[in-house]
Amino acid sequence: MAQCVARGAGVRGMIYLDYQATTPLAPEALQAMLPWLQNQHANPHSAHAPGRAAKAAVEVARESVAALLPAGGSLSFTGGATEAINWAIKGVGAGGIVTLATEHAATLDTVWALARAGRAATVLPVKSDGLIDLDAARAAIRPGTALVAAMLVNNEIGVIQPIAELATIAHEAGALLLCDAVQGYGRTPIPDGCDMIAISAHKIHGPKGVGALWIRNGVAIEPLLHGGGQETSGRSGTLSPALCAGFGAAARLAADHADDDTAHVADLWALANERLGDGWVVNGSVEQRYHGNVNIRRERLDVNRLMSELRDIAFSAGSACASGSGRSSHVLRAIGLSDAQARSSIRLGFGRYTTEEELVIAIDRINAAAAAQRIAA
Repeated sequence: MAQCVARGAGVRGMIYLDYQATTPLAPEALQAMLPWLQNQHANPHSAHAPGRAAKAAVEVARESVAALLPAGGSLSFTGGATEAINWAIKGVGAGGIVTLATEHAATLDTVWALARAGRAATVLPVKSDGLIDLDAARAAIRPGTALVAAMLVNNEIGVIQPIAELATIAHEAGALLLCDAVQGYGRTPIPDGCDMIAISAHKIHGPKGVGALWIRNGVAIEPLLHGGGQETSGRSGTLSPALCAGFGAAARLAADHADDDTAHVADLWALANERLGDGWVVNGSVEQRYHGNVNIRRERLDVNRLMSELRDIAFSAGSACASGSGRSSHVLRAIGLSDAQARSSIRLGFGRYTTEEELVIAIDRINAAAAAQRIAA
């Protein structure tokens, strides 16, 4: 489904345009982590004074992360969004599961694993713009459905699903709504009505290895991991104060810089569309979309060759989670693209630390390399 050139932000000479795969670590997040990595090593679940200090740091981080989520729920830290999604899907108990064909592998693979074990599962198609048909959703989400799982912002094509409407449909059928908000958290408002929300630190300039599951008050799910129940909702495992502190710092930055980040991304989106010019087609809805994601295709583009020629520009041909699989993007095929069209698509992702100069240089070089392919053909 994907190949990624991702040597990382901060590498000298590298232009990093793969923000959907991961974001550069914010300096403030690093500084928040350092004391807990260097000399404050206590277990946050210990009762002695250093343990209580570590626990306090975790709770400060929890408040900061939860501040960007709806009121009326509890937040449990996890080892990442994949764990959070697995926990939510596997923890709801008996009943059918409905999800979308363009969901992340963390959702689809978990649903299919349960289906192989006998659980009723429905994967709804999407329209050519990547958005769900709400009438089709109403027809599929019926009494007996336990959970509807849907992504707020798609990680490959950036479209924003109508989560509030899906939550209403789910609740009318007596089901819960899990929102995979990994790509939307800290970037776009998360609608009310969600029963569970999965998020990740490293998509908002925090560290890798920590995520969270928000659970609405009154919703109870079975634990995924057993062995102590350290988190309030039953999740077991020793938390890392360093990772939690980094997540909290990144969340505070996202809140403080929300307006500036939104304006900056909008400017970069406009610049990208102006600079790309003719010959490129945007994959997915242009109107209902997060503007930090530009997923585009060009007829007969050899993406592997393009990436080989532009090794100092980090961009993607799909989701980093399936890099090296050899398959074309399931998301692009779900919106009706042929295998050839999917394989002729690239994704540019940018955000807070991307400069206009970097974006112009990258797009001009991508345009030149793509044009050279056409001439050679």
